[in-house]
Amino acid sequence: MHGWKGAVRTLVSLLISLFLASVLIFTLIRMLPGDTAAATLGVGTTPEQLQQLREELGTDQPVWTQYGTWLHDLFTGQTVSLVSKAPLSDLLSHRLAITVPLSLGAFFLAVVISVPLGVLAAMKRRSPLGVAISAFSQVGLAVPVFWVGVILVWVFALTLGWFPSGNFPRTGWETPGQAIWALTLPAFTIAIVMSAVMVRYIRSSVLDVLDTEYMRTARSLGQSRWQAFLRHGLRNAAVPVVAILGIELGTSLLGAVVVENVFALPGLGQLLLQSTTSRDLPIVQNLVMLLTAVVLILNALVDTIQRSIDPRLRQEEAL
Repeated sequence: MHGWKGAVRTLVSLLISLFLASVLIFTLIRMLPGDTAAATLGVGTTPEQLQQLREELGTDQPVWTQYGTWLHDLFTGQTVSLVSKAPLSDLLSHRLAITVPLSLGAFFLAVVISVPLGVLAAMKRRSPLGVAISAFSQVGLAVPVFWVGVILVWVFALTLGWFPSGNFPRTGWETPGQAIWALTLPAFTIAIVMSAVMVRYIRSSVLDVLDTEYMRTARSLGQSRWQAFLRHGLRNAAVPVVAILGIELGTSLLGAVVVENVFALPGLGQLLLQSTTSRDLPIVQNLVMLLTAVVLILNALVDTIQRSIDPRLRQEEAL
């Protein structure tokens, strides 16, 4: 019963967050300087042409009418690009096939890298290995993801020639080997930066568990540090780690949007940049909303997973 209450509470919180995010995004887009109709038609247009386009775009309508029309078009898939006149669904179809695998691949690599390094950094905190891992995470936190991408392109693509510097195959996933190879270096770019953040959180979580009373009791009964941690501390250490993993999964999507422009990959990042440059505001507005919605939904799922693995959270909800 309490589990259902928690799920309902999470769902209501998610819906409120999505509503507030949509209002904020809609307001910020409307606050951008300039006239969308004038920017679309260019120089030399007549007032009649401007008025006609404003009527087609609905920008001559009251603000709340524009907001309702935007949500309707977003949910029904009727948003059309001002530049290419293509529906948003068509623009997204082949671009998602690049951004989503890139994001998930980067997240998988980050988990594979950061979980063992974070645990080792905690278990060997006073050894040279633990200090070196902590130093790596400190450096990674200070390095922007696009800078890492530029360095990796220079070293592994241009100098060594081991990987392509982008160039996603025109055949797409019909040639999966080429597609995976083109996304490998961008995925490592995102994973390196994500790993720096995740290592610090995992290290901190494991250290908190190692300092607990039940771990000291297990050690006094003859168990090694690793045995005590795997038998008694792993589950408790995983609870806060699940939260950061969920956050970083959303970050991997946002990181993919940035890295795609470094590697010239025709994904959502390139579409967002092109739409912003050409002032294709309907596409910009919907892309930002979709990315925000994904992040909020992932956070809601993380809350649900945390409650399922940590009985203390369920007990707090029951109070």
